[in-house]
Amino acid sequence: MKLENPAPIDWKFAKRALQLQSSAIREILKITMRPDITSFAGGLPSPETFPVERMQAAFDTVLSRNGKVALQYGPTDGYAPLREWVANSLSIPGSQISPDQVLMVSGSQQGLDLLGKVLIDEGSKVLVETPSYLGALQAFSVYGPEFVSLPTDEHGLQPEAVAGIGHDASLLYALPNFQNPTGRTLSLERRTALVASCAQLGLPLIEDDPYGELSYRSARLPKMLNMNPDGVIYMGSFSKVLTPGIRLGYVVAPAPLTRKLEQAKQATDLHTAQLTQMVVHEVIKDGFLEQHVPTIRALYANQCDVMLAALTEFFPAGVEWTKPEGGMFIWVTLPAHMDSTALLAEAIEHKIAFVPGASFYANAPQHNTFRLSFVTVPPEKIRAGMEVLGKLIARHLT
Repeated sequence: MKLENPAPIDWKFAKRALQLQSSAIREILKITMRPDITSFAGGLPSPETFPVERMQAAFDTVLSRNGKVALQYGPTDGYAPLREWVANSLSIPGSQISPDQVLMVSGSQQGLDLLGKVLIDEGSKVLVETPSYLGALQAFSVYGPEFVSLPTDEHGLQPEAVAGIGHDASLLYALPNFQNPTGRTLSLERRTALVASCAQLGLPLIEDDPYGELSYRSARLPKMLNMNPDGVIYMGSFSKVLTPGIRLGYVVAPAPLTRKLEQAKQATDLHTAQLTQMVVHEVIKDGFLEQHVPTIRALYANQCDVMLAALTEFFPAGVEWTKPEGGMFIWVTLPAHMDSTALLAEAIEHKIAFVPGASFYANAPQHNTFRLSFVTVPPEKIRAGMEVLGKLIARHLT
């Protein structure tokens, strides 16, 4: 029986809930769902790279051979054979990673949330790049930190800045490979300096590396994890090399932190789905990624080349952009007087979408920036889209 005339509830949200804001990217993606929109907005892997048949066969194998285990609750830290695979994939001579350091998570975003939960108190100083990954800023902001923006240039984060401001910080968050949103890569010299500076300060360094396997112009640089396994927290994901739909990532950390993250995860979701972990292990255990990832790199490299050529051809003088050597993004800087949010409104009228850059800044947003993703758009549409954007930008320069 339905209650008659119930009193309306005056919802009194927790303080942390009042701080929550919608992701600018997710809001834009609602628009890009329209079939008439050419979207350079979302950081979505190309569906052309999804190994659908391989995944289907792995589901069949896991369910037919070990279905009762796959459909049962699992351990909080994750499926042991998959954790061992991750540890082995990250180990190099002189830097051996143990499976006990690996925590499987339901996508990297959960890993960020768990790290915020166990490392950040209200008012904690958190060091981030300028600009930084929007998802990390959202995950950490729930815990009330004081974000401190580290200076960057065309080569990424400037490690010399850490010494002066990192002595009382709770953590430093960085994406060294093909950074989201800029596509920049941290050089070997800067990686070494950053790890050394954080080690001297006793400052936890988070190395978020979802794009590291997507290098298509040069050899991959060493992981900061292997430079200092006792002080670097490494985050990886299967979203960019298999499929994001499985929501499977991992955090690799020193054992005391891994155990604390495990406790936090127990209070969050008990464990990441056993079925998807077993399926992913079935797919990758025999070296599938070694054959599959190069096809992704080749596709993305071609589309990146097309976009860079189109930017050179169609964008007016006074506009600058990064030239990534991997990953999924190009970062555009407009003349200082322009606002990319206003430009987006015009672009949508012309069936084009991108992500304005302001949301990627923890402090002092630069409104004359925006992010382009090239991996889900075919070459002919990339060229057409850059031509439209170039004309729209040129209108504001005359």
